Amino acid sequence: MEVQLLKEELERRLPQKRYEHVLRVAATAKKLARHYDVDEIRVELAALFHDIAKFMEPAEMRTLIEKHGEDVRLLTFHHELWHAAAGRIIAEKTFNVSDEDVLNAIRYHTTGRAGMSPIEKIVYVADLIEPGRAFPGIEQLRTLEGKSLDRVMRDCVSHSIKYLLDNHVAVFPDSLECYNEHVQKTQLRKES
Repeated sequence: MEVQLLKEELERRLPQKRYEHVLRVAATAKKLARHYDVDEIRVELAALFHDIAKFMEPAEMRTLIEKHGEDVRLLTFHHELWHAAAGRIIAEKTFNVSDEDVLNAIRYHTTGRAGMSPIEKIVYVADLIEPGRAFPGIEQLRTLEGKSLDRVMRDCVSHSIKYLLDNHVAVFPDSLECYNEHVQKTQLRKES
């Protein structure tokens, strides 16, 4: 998939502010990929696709999720989570993306999950810390010096879950499994 053609497609599908967010996420993801020695091309592709379905109608996303065998538990949570699964389907079925890491990075950029690949983690983190984001604690999350990708991921998923809890929003099970995995990894490092 040629990046420039994808950007043109995204610009057609997304409002300008969301398109600019996607470009910042892609730039942040590429920077993280260089920092953590991960394939920049695959990371950029996943980051560009991550919000392709963000402004689809919920009924259209529901249909895609049901038709293509995505986790139907999503449908019992707020439709804000649905665009990740719909985006994966669009990337695969409409744009012929076949790289499982890229597809999973699109699919899990909102919830995370246990067993994420480095590409998945980078897109998740980049979406949260891109330069357009402003919230208490963002600068601490952006500090990478001396931190492993797992540590950065743990900090980001912790922040996301705390935000959901503080706002009394249900937490998708994949997010809890992602959190638990990264907390346990941190504990194992301390014990060894």
